[in-house]
Amino acid sequence: MSDETYKKIFSQNLNYYMSLNRKTQSDIINDLGYNKSAVSTWCNGTRLPRMDKVDALAKYFGINRSDLIEEKNQHEQNLLSARDERDISRRLEKTLDDLENQQDALMFDGAPMDDQTRELLKASLENSIRIAKINAKKFTPKKYLHTNEKQGE
Repeated sequence: MSDETYKKIFSQNLNYYMSLNRKTQSDIINDLGYNKSAVSTWCNGTRLPRMDKVDALAKYFGINRSDLIEEKNQHEQNLLSARDERDISRRLEKTLDDLENQQDALMFDGAPMDDQTRELLKASLENSIRIAKINAKKFTPKKYLHTNEKQGE
C-alpha cells in the first residue's frame, strides 16, 4: 500500500473514534498534550503520527493500535442502529452509576480516580459494550435477530 493510502486509513479511523467518543481535536491536544498542527494533519490525512503517538491514541480511546492503522470494514462500523446506540448509552450510564454507588469501586491504588482516568474508564467501557453488541449481532443467526429485537422492546 502507498503512504497516501495509510494516511487516508489512519485519518478515517481516527476521525471515526473521535466521533464515537465525542472528542474533538482540541480534546486530544489538551488531554494528550499534542501539537495542534500535528493533530490537524493526522485528522485530515496529510501526515502519519509516530508509533508511540498511535499507541497513546489507542490507549486514550480504549482500543487496539490496529483499530487506528488497519482498514476497517465499513459494514462493521455501520452495523449498529440508532436503537443500538441508545442501548449502549443506557448500559454505559447504568454501569457507571453502579460503580459509583459501590464503595471503593472507582478507586485506583486506594485513592479516588481523577477526572481524566474516569473519562478513560468510561471510553473503555463504552468501547467494550459496543464490541459486545457488534459481536452479538455478527454471531446471532439472522432468523433470531428480529425475534430478539422485539423481545427487547
